[in-house]
Amino acid sequence: MEFDFSPEQKQLQDQVRRFLEGQCDRKAVRAVLDGPQSYDKALWKGMADLGYLGASIPEAYGGLGAGYLEACVIAEELGRAVAPIPYSSSIALAAEFLITAGSENQKQQRLPKIAAGESIGTLAIAEGSGRVGGQNLKTSATRKGESVTLTGTKTAVADGDIADFAVVAAIDGAAASDDARGGQGLSLFLVDLNGPGIQRTVINTIDPTRSHAQIRFDGASAEPLGEMGQGWSIVENVYDRAAVLVAFEQLGGADRALEMGRDYAMQRFAFGRPIGSMQAIKHMLADMYVSATLARSNCYYAAWALSTGAIELPVAAATARVSATQAYQHCAKNNIQVHGGMGFTWEFDCHLYYRRSNLLALNLGALSIWEDKLITRMRARQAA
Repeated sequence: MEFDFSPEQKQLQDQVRRFLEGQCDRKAVRAVLDGPQSYDKALWKGMADLGYLGASIPEAYGGLGAGYLEACVIAEELGRAVAPIPYSSSIALAAEFLITAGSENQKQQRLPKIAAGESIGTLAIAEGSGRVGGQNLKTSATRKGESVTLTGTKTAVADGDIADFAVVAAIDGAAASDDARGGQGLSLFLVDLNGPGIQRTVINTIDPTRSHAQIRFDGASAEPLGEMGQGWSIVENVYDRAAVLVAFEQLGGADRALEMGRDYAMQRFAFGRPIGSMQAIKHMLADMYVSATLARSNCYYAAWALSTGAIELPVAAATARVSATQAYQHCAKNNIQVHGGMGFTWEFDCHLYYRRSNLLALNLGALSIWEDKLITRMRARQAA
Protein backbone atom coordinates (compact mmCIF):
# COMPACT_ATOMS: atom_id res chain seq x y z
CA MET A 1 0.00 0.00 0.00
CA GLU A 2 1.56 3.28 -1.16
CA PHE A 3 0.96 6.30 1.06
CA ASP A 4 2.66 8.95 -1.01
CA PHE A 5 1.87 10.97 -4.10
CA SER A 6 3.13 9.73 -7.44
CA PRO A 7 5.83 11.63 -9.38
CA GLU A 8 3.13 13.05 -11.65
CA GLN A 9 1.11 14.27 -8.68
CA LYS A 10 4.21 15.84 -7.13
CA GLN A 11 4.87 17.57 -10.44
CA LEU A 12 1.30 18.91 -10.35
CA GLN A 13 1.91 20.13 -6.81
CA ASP A 14 5.01 21.99 -7.95
CA GLN A 15 3.12 23.54 -10.85
CA VAL A 16 0.26 24.71 -8.63
CA ARG A 17 2.70 26.13 -6.09
CA ARG A 18 4.57 28.12 -8.72
CA PHE A 19 1.30 29.39 -10.15
CA LEU A 20 0.08 30.54 -6.74
CA GLU A 21 3.41 32.15 -5.89
CA GLY A 22 2.97 34.31 -8.96
CA GLN A 23 -0.78 34.95 -8.79
CA CYS A 24 -1.58 34.74 -5.06
CA ASP A 25 1.16 36.52 -3.15
CA ARG A 26 0.49 38.38 0.09
CA LYS A 27 -0.38 41.54 -1.86
CA ALA A 28 -3.19 39.70 -3.62
CA VAL A 29 -4.49 38.19 -0.38
CA ARG A 30 -4.43 41.55 1.38
CA ALA A 31 -6.24 43.19 -1.53
CA VAL A 32 -9.23 41.01 -0.65
CA LEU A 33 -8.69 41.37 3.11
CA ASP A 34 -8.60 45.17 3.00
CA GLY A 35 -10.61 45.87 -0.17
CA PRO A 36 -14.25 45.70 -1.26
CA GLN A 37 -14.04 42.51 -3.35
CA SER A 38 -15.19 39.24 -1.80
CA TYR A 39 -12.73 37.02 -3.64
CA ASP A 40 -9.89 37.17 -6.17
CA LYS A 41 -11.67 36.93 -9.51
CA ALA A 42 -8.45 36.85 -11.54
CA LEU A 43 -7.09 33.98 -9.48
CA TRP A 44 -10.37 32.06 -9.80
CA LYS A 45 -10.30 32.46 -13.58
CA GLY A 46 -6.67 31.41 -13.72
CA MET A 47 -7.43 28.26 -11.72
CA ALA A 48 -10.23 27.46 -14.15
CA ASP A 49 -8.12 28.12 -17.24
CA LEU A 50 -5.49 25.66 -16.02
CA GLY A 51 -8.10 23.02 -15.29
CA TYR A 52 -7.48 22.98 -11.54
CA LEU A 53 -11.15 23.54 -10.67
CA GLY A 54 -12.16 20.44 -12.61
CA ALA A 55 -9.60 18.01 -11.23
CA SER A 56 -12.16 15.87 -9.40
CA ILE A 57 -15.03 16.48 -11.86
CA PRO A 58 -15.51 13.69 -14.43
CA GLU A 59 -14.56 14.41 -18.03
CA ALA A 60 -18.13 13.70 -19.11
CA TYR A 61 -19.16 16.84 -17.23
CA GLY A 62 -16.44 19.20 -18.36
CA GLY A 63 -13.79 18.35 -15.78
CA LEU A 64 -10.34 16.82 -16.05
CA GLY A 65 -11.40 13.59 -14.41
CA ALA A 66 -7.96 13.39 -12.83
CA GLY A 67 -9.17 12.16 -9.45
CA TYR A 68 -9.35 12.98 -5.79
CA LEU A 69 -5.63 12.67 -5.14
CA GLU A 70 -4.99 15.50 -7.59
CA ALA A 71 -7.73 17.54 -5.90
CA CYS A 72 -6.02 16.95 -2.54
CA VAL A 73 -2.73 18.22 -3.97
CA ILE A 74 -4.44 21.38 -5.23
CA ALA A 75 -6.28 21.95 -1.95
CA GLU A 76 -3.04 21.71 0.04
CA GLU A 77 -1.37 24.37 -2.09
CA LEU A 78 -4.40 26.65 -1.81
CA GLY A 79 -4.11 26.29 1.95
CA ARG A 80 -0.43 27.26 1.88
CA ALA A 81 -1.30 30.39 -0.04
CA VAL A 82 -4.45 31.21 2.04
CA ALA A 83 -6.04 31.70 -1.37
CA PRO A 84 -9.07 34.03 -1.24
CA ILE A 85 -11.28 31.98 -3.56
CA PRO A 86 -14.43 29.85 -3.00
CA TYR A 87 -12.72 26.51 -3.72
CA SER A 88 -14.06 24.50 -0.79
CA SER A 89 -17.61 25.83 -1.21
CA SER A 90 -17.83 25.30 -4.95
CA ILE A 91 -15.61 22.25 -5.50
CA ALA A 92 -15.48 20.29 -2.23
CA LEU A 93 -19.17 20.81 -1.48
CA ALA A 94 -21.45 22.00 -4.30
CA ALA A 95 -19.78 19.94 -7.02
CA GLU A 96 -19.64 16.87 -4.78
CA PHE A 97 -23.35 17.13 -4.01
CA LEU A 98 -24.09 17.23 -7.72
CA ILE A 99 -21.81 14.28 -8.45
CA THR A 100 -23.31 12.28 -5.58
CA ALA A 101 -27.02 13.03 -5.87
CA GLY A 102 -27.64 15.09 -9.00
CA SER A 103 -29.69 13.90 -11.94
CA GLU A 104 -28.01 13.56 -15.31
CA ASN A 105 -29.59 16.82 -16.41
CA GLN A 106 -28.43 18.66 -13.27
CA LYS A 107 -24.89 17.39 -13.75
CA GLN A 108 -24.80 18.36 -17.41
CA GLN A 109 -26.15 21.82 -16.67
CA ARG A 110 -24.02 22.80 -13.68
CA LEU A 111 -20.79 20.82 -13.43
CA PRO A 112 -19.21 22.12 -16.67
CA LYS A 113 -19.84 25.69 -15.53
CA ILE A 114 -18.22 24.98 -12.15
CA ALA A 115 -15.16 23.45 -13.83
CA ALA A 116 -14.90 26.45 -16.16
CA GLY A 117 -15.15 28.92 -13.29
CA GLU A 118 -18.34 30.36 -14.76
CA SER A 119 -20.56 29.34 -11.84
CA ILE A 120 -19.94 29.32 -8.07
CA GLY A 121 -21.87 27.01 -5.80
CA THR A 122 -22.22 26.69 -2.04
CA LEU A 123 -24.01 24.74 0.67
CA ALA A 124 -26.73 26.41 2.75
CA ILE A 125 -27.54 24.22 5.73
CA ALA A 126 -26.87 25.93 9.08
CA GLU A 127 -29.54 28.02 10.74
CA GLY A 128 -28.06 28.69 14.16
CA SER A 129 -26.67 26.89 17.18
CA GLY A 130 -26.92 23.17 17.76
CA ARG A 131 -26.29 20.15 15.62
CA VAL A 132 -27.87 20.02 12.23
CA GLY A 133 -30.61 17.47 11.85
CA GLY A 134 -34.18 17.24 10.67
CA GLN A 135 -35.46 18.40 14.05
CA ASN A 136 -33.24 21.50 14.14
CA LEU A 137 -34.09 23.05 10.78
CA LYS A 138 -36.93 25.44 10.16
CA THR A 139 -36.45 26.11 6.46
CA SER A 140 -39.33 24.34 4.73
CA ALA A 141 -40.10 23.14 1.23
CA THR A 142 -43.60 23.41 -0.22
CA ARG A 143 -44.55 21.28 -3.19
CA LYS A 144 -47.36 22.17 -5.57
CA GLY A 145 -47.42 19.72 -8.40
CA GLU A 146 -44.02 19.80 -10.05
CA SER A 147 -42.97 23.13 -8.50
CA VAL A 148 -41.15 23.54 -5.20
CA THR A 149 -40.65 26.71 -3.16
CA LEU A 150 -38.49 27.31 -0.08
CA THR A 151 -39.13 29.50 2.93
CA GLY A 152 -36.63 30.13 5.71
CA THR A 153 -33.26 31.64 6.57
CA LYS A 154 -29.76 30.16 6.39
CA THR A 155 -26.93 31.83 8.26
CA ALA A 156 -23.16 31.87 7.85
CA VAL A 157 -23.32 30.48 4.32
CA ALA A 158 -19.74 30.34 3.06
CA ASP A 159 -19.38 32.46 -0.10
CA GLY A 160 -23.13 32.98 0.00
CA ASP A 161 -22.80 36.55 -1.22
CA ILE A 162 -21.03 35.56 -4.44
CA ALA A 163 -22.48 32.11 -5.18
CA ASP A 164 -24.70 31.63 -8.22
CA PHE A 165 -26.54 28.66 -6.73
CA ALA A 166 -26.83 26.80 -3.46
CA VAL A 167 -27.53 23.30 -2.28
CA VAL A 168 -30.15 23.92 0.41
CA ALA A 169 -31.26 21.54 3.16
CA ALA A 170 -34.93 21.95 4.09
CA ILE A 171 -37.73 20.10 5.84
CA ASP A 172 -39.77 18.48 3.12
CA GLY A 173 -43.43 18.17 4.13
CA ALA A 174 -43.96 15.44 1.57
CA ALA A 175 -41.22 13.33 3.14
CA ALA A 176 -41.63 14.23 6.82
CA SER A 177 -42.75 11.69 9.40
CA ASP A 178 -43.92 11.90 12.98
CA ASP A 179 -40.38 11.02 14.05
CA ALA A 180 -38.00 13.71 12.73
CA ARG A 181 -34.97 12.38 14.53
CA GLY A 182 -31.88 11.55 12.52
CA GLY A 183 -32.80 13.90 9.69
CA GLN A 184 -35.93 12.10 8.49
CA GLY A 185 -38.00 14.47 6.38
CA LEU A 186 -34.89 16.39 5.33
CA SER A 187 -34.45 16.86 1.59
CA LEU A 188 -31.96 18.75 -0.55
CA PHE A 189 -32.75 21.33 -3.19
CA LEU A 190 -30.90 23.38 -5.79
CA VAL A 191 -31.69 27.09 -5.73
CA ASP A 192 -30.50 29.78 -8.13
CA LEU A 193 -29.45 32.61 -5.84
CA ASN A 194 -29.93 35.31 -8.46
CA GLY A 195 -33.65 34.59 -8.82
CA PRO A 196 -36.69 36.10 -7.07
CA GLY A 197 -37.46 35.38 -3.44
CA ILE A 198 -33.80 35.57 -2.40
CA GLN A 199 -32.35 38.12 0.01
CA ARG A 200 -28.64 38.04 0.81
CA THR A 201 -26.88 39.93 3.60
CA VAL A 202 -23.11 39.86 4.04
CA ILE A 203 -22.02 38.99 7.57
CA ASN A 204 -18.65 39.60 9.21
CA THR A 205 -16.40 36.69 10.15
CA ILE A 206 -12.91 36.33 11.55
CA ASP A 207 -11.53 35.89 8.01
CA PRO A 208 -12.76 38.50 5.49
CA THR A 209 -10.83 36.75 2.70
CA ARG A 210 -13.58 34.09 2.73
CA SER A 211 -16.89 35.92 2.68
CA HIS A 212 -20.08 34.66 4.33
CA ALA A 213 -23.70 35.69 4.05
CA GLN A 214 -27.12 35.19 5.54
CA ILE A 215 -29.59 34.02 2.90
CA ARG A 216 -33.32 34.42 3.30
CA PHE A 217 -35.66 32.37 1.13
CA ASP A 218 -39.14 33.81 0.67
CA GLY A 219 -40.98 31.51 -1.68
CA ALA A 220 -37.83 30.97 -3.74
CA SER A 221 -38.13 28.49 -6.58
CA ALA A 222 -36.14 25.27 -6.10
CA GLU A 223 -35.57 21.89 -7.71
CA PRO A 224 -35.10 18.64 -5.78
CA LEU A 225 -31.59 17.21 -5.48
CA GLY A 226 -31.41 13.52 -4.74
CA GLU A 227 -34.05 11.22 -3.32
CA MET A 228 -36.84 12.79 -1.31
CA GLY A 229 -36.37 12.50 2.45
CA GLN A 230 -32.76 11.25 2.15
CA GLY A 231 -31.10 14.64 2.54
CA TRP A 232 -29.22 13.93 5.73
CA SER A 233 -27.70 10.66 4.50
CA ILE A 234 -26.49 12.50 1.39
CA VAL A 235 -25.04 15.29 3.54
CA GLU A 236 -23.14 12.78 5.69
CA ASN A 237 -21.80 11.07 2.58
CA VAL A 238 -20.58 14.30 0.97
CA TYR A 239 -19.22 15.68 4.24
CA ASP A 240 -16.84 12.73 4.56
CA ARG A 241 -15.44 13.42 1.10
CA ALA A 242 -15.31 17.18 1.58
CA ALA A 243 -13.61 16.72 4.95
CA VAL A 244 -10.61 15.14 3.25
CA LEU A 245 -10.20 18.04 0.81
CA VAL A 246 -10.63 20.63 3.56
CA ALA A 247 -8.15 18.71 5.74
CA PHE A 248 -5.54 19.06 3.00
CA GLU A 249 -6.25 22.78 2.83
CA GLN A 250 -5.68 22.93 6.59
CA LEU A 251 -2.53 20.84 6.24
CA GLY A 252 -1.09 23.27 3.70
CA GLY A 253 -1.77 26.19 6.02
CA ALA A 254 -0.23 24.40 9.00
CA ASP A 255 2.94 23.59 7.06
CA ARG A 256 3.32 27.17 5.87
CA ALA A 257 2.77 28.57 9.39
CA LEU A 258 5.46 26.21 10.66
CA GLU A 259 7.86 27.33 7.92
CA MET A 260 7.20 30.99 8.73
CA GLY A 261 7.97 30.42 12.39
CA ARG A 262 11.11 28.43 11.60
CA ASP A 263 12.45 31.02 9.15
CA TYR A 264 11.83 33.90 11.53
CA ALA A 265 13.49 32.02 14.41
CA MET A 266 16.63 31.54 12.30
CA GLN A 267 16.79 35.16 11.16
CA ARG A 268 15.81 37.02 14.32
CA PHE A 269 18.72 37.68 16.70
CA ALA A 270 18.47 38.42 20.40
CA PHE A 271 21.33 38.62 22.87
CA GLY A 272 23.76 37.97 20.05
CA ARG A 273 22.28 34.71 18.76
CA PRO A 274 19.28 33.48 16.71
CA ILE A 275 16.17 33.03 18.82
CA GLY A 276 15.83 29.59 17.23
CA SER A 277 18.77 28.46 19.36
CA MET A 278 16.80 29.16 22.53
CA GLN A 279 15.21 26.18 24.21
CA ALA A 280 11.69 27.62 24.52
CA ILE A 281 11.54 28.39 20.78
CA LYS A 282 13.02 25.00 19.89
CA HIS A 283 10.36 23.20 21.88
CA MET A 284 7.59 25.31 20.38
CA LEU A 285 8.73 24.61 16.83
CA ALA A 286 9.21 20.92 17.60
CA ASP A 287 5.63 20.67 18.89
CA MET A 288 4.39 22.40 15.74
CA TYR A 289 6.33 19.95 13.58
CA VAL A 290 4.90 16.94 15.42
CA SER A 291 1.29 18.10 15.07
CA ALA A 292 1.73 18.94 11.36
CA THR A 293 3.44 15.61 10.64
CA LEU A 294 0.74 13.63 12.45
CA ALA A 295 -1.89 15.50 10.44
CA ARG A 296 -0.07 14.71 7.19
CA SER A 297 -0.03 11.01 7.99
CA ASN A 298 -3.76 11.00 8.70
CA CYS A 299 -4.51 13.11 5.63
CA TYR A 300 -2.60 10.74 3.35
CA TYR A 301 -4.53 7.78 4.72
CA ALA A 302 -7.81 9.61 4.16
CA ALA A 303 -6.77 10.56 0.63
CA TRP A 304 -6.11 6.89 -0.13
CA ALA A 305 -9.51 5.91 1.27
CA LEU A 306 -11.24 8.65 -0.72
CA SER A 307 -9.51 7.89 -4.01
CA THR A 308 -10.17 4.14 -3.77
CA GLY A 309 -13.68 4.28 -2.29
CA ALA A 310 -12.47 2.19 0.64
CA ILE A 311 -14.84 1.25 3.46
CA GLU A 312 -12.37 2.92 5.83
CA LEU A 313 -13.33 6.38 4.51
CA PRO A 314 -15.73 7.42 7.32
CA VAL A 315 -13.14 6.77 10.03
CA ALA A 316 -10.24 8.06 7.91
CA ALA A 317 -12.09 11.26 7.01
CA ALA A 318 -12.99 12.00 10.63
CA THR A 319 -9.41 11.29 11.73
CA ALA A 320 -7.97 13.60 9.08
CA ARG A 321 -10.49 16.31 9.90
CA VAL A 322 -9.71 16.23 13.64
CA SER A 323 -5.93 16.07 13.32
CA ALA A 324 -5.70 18.69 10.54
CA THR A 325 -7.94 21.11 12.45
CA GLN A 326 -5.83 20.73 15.59
CA ALA A 327 -2.56 21.03 13.67
CA TYR A 328 -3.56 24.18 11.78
CA GLN A 329 -4.83 25.98 14.85
CA HIS A 330 -1.77 24.92 16.84
CA CYS A 331 0.75 25.97 14.19
CA ALA A 332 -1.01 29.24 13.37
CA LYS A 333 -1.21 30.25 17.03
CA ASN A 334 2.38 29.31 17.84
CA ASN A 335 3.66 31.02 14.70
CA ILE A 336 2.43 34.27 16.23
CA GLN A 337 4.18 33.42 19.49
CA VAL A 338 7.48 32.72 17.73
CA HIS A 339 7.27 36.12 16.07
CA GLY A 340 6.75 37.73 19.48
CA GLY A 341 5.35 41.26 19.60
CA MET A 342 5.73 41.65 15.84
CA GLY A 343 3.53 38.62 15.24
CA PHE A 344 0.45 40.42 16.50
CA THR A 345 0.80 43.36 14.11
CA TRP A 346 -1.25 43.89 10.97
CA GLU A 347 1.89 44.26 8.84
CA PHE A 348 3.07 40.70 9.47
CA ASP A 349 1.28 37.83 7.73
CA CYS A 350 0.85 35.62 10.80
CA HIS A 351 -2.75 36.69 11.35
CA LEU A 352 -3.73 35.60 7.82
CA TYR A 353 -3.13 31.98 8.82
CA TYR A 354 -4.58 32.41 12.29
CA ARG A 355 -7.78 33.78 10.77
CA ARG A 356 -8.07 31.01 8.19
CA SER A 357 -7.30 28.27 10.73
CA ASN A 358 -10.17 29.36 12.95
CA LEU A 359 -12.56 29.76 10.03
CA LEU A 360 -11.83 26.30 8.62
CA ALA A 361 -12.17 24.82 12.11
CA LEU A 362 -15.89 25.58 11.87
CA ASN A 363 -16.29 24.59 8.24
CA LEU A 364 -18.30 21.35 7.89
CA GLY A 365 -19.11 21.49 11.60
CA ALA A 366 -17.09 22.20 14.71
CA LEU A 367 -14.18 20.09 15.91
CA SER A 368 -16.24 18.57 18.74
CA ILE A 369 -18.76 17.22 16.21
CA TRP A 370 -16.03 15.46 14.26
CA GLU A 371 -14.47 14.10 17.44
CA ASP A 372 -17.84 12.57 18.33
CA LYS A 373 -18.13 11.16 14.82
CA LEU A 374 -14.68 9.61 15.08
CA ILE A 375 -15.43 7.96 18.42
CA THR A 376 -18.82 6.68 17.26
CA ARG A 377 -17.43 5.29 14.03
CA MET A 378 -14.47 3.59 15.68
CA ARG A 379 -16.79 1.95 18.22
CA ALA A 380 -19.08 0.75 15.43
CA ARG A 381 -16.14 -0.69 13.52
CA GLN A 382 -14.85 -2.48 16.61
CA ALA A 383 -18.30 -3.85 17.33
CA ALA A 384 -18.54 -5.16 13.79
